[in-house]
Amino acid sequence: MTDIPVSSFAGFGRFKKAPSILPGFGITMGFSLAYLSLIVLIPLAGVFINSAALGWEGFASLAFDPRTVAALKLSFGTALVAAAINAVAGLLLAWVLVRYQFPGKRLIDAAIDLPFALPTAVAGLALTALFAPNGWVGQFLEPLGLKVAYTPAGIVIALIFIGLPFVVRTVQPVLADFEKALEEAAATLGANRFQTIRNVVFPSLLPSLLTGFALAFARGVGEYGSVIFIAGNIPYRSEIAPLLIVIRLEEFNYAGATAIAAVMLMISFVLLFVINLLQAWNRKRLGFSG
Repeated sequence: MTDIPVSSFAGFGRFKKAPSILPGFGITMGFSLAYLSLIVLIPLAGVFINSAALGWEGFASLAFDPRTVAALKLSFGTALVAAAINAVAGLLLAWVLVRYQFPGKRLIDAAIDLPFALPTAVAGLALTALFAPNGWVGQFLEPLGLKVAYTPAGIVIALIFIGLPFVVRTVQPVLADFEKALEEAAATLGANRFQTIRNVVFPSLLPSLLTGFALAFARGVGEYGSVIFIAGNIPYRSEIAPLLIVIRLEEFNYAGATAIAAVMLMISFVLLFVINLLQAWNRKRLGFSG
């Protein structure tokens, strides 16, 4: 047998694939894509396929019905307002929890997660009992001409309640990991506290704040249980789109329910895509990678 020089294998290592840091990438990636397709993509695709079967004229007549348009405006409008309020309140609450020590801090920190664990129907009943005309708070607002329950204002309050934890829990860890040396350096260079927050702290928190805003908005658009009790469900005034979908299903109007669901999906995708673009632009502006 002819001996093969060892030098013949010298370049073999250059063609060998480098081992992955995390083994099993192919299996885990395949499982992730299959699971995502089964749980998310296929059901959403089914909604669009059923909507396409209606034809454009049939879809437009169902999706752009005046009652449907009013419900969609109410759902997305109240969700947007509630998410914007939560972005401000959540940022301030996260700041207080991270930067200050005070009695009852752990209790408040734990109470923030209450909307996660509390059944939405219980939250809706509690808010209705609180803000109804004869409720603990509503009885004082009624003489002033302020009506919360059974109005869009009540929907906003319900969405604020269920969306606040998303903002706080997204911003809080980023703020906790923020290097205080940057604030000290800004103060050394002559910046006052407002300038430090505006030019040093806030730009670093903005990506996480936008993420929390997007999560709160997405949760608010699809919220059902905590809203229907305090909304009053008056068509053209306080009827949300998820409730209208349920009504159409109870009427066995599956085509109408599918059309409303498809419109909600398309609007949600567009708005979340815009928010993701803003996040990517802000990260690029600040020089963050990934």
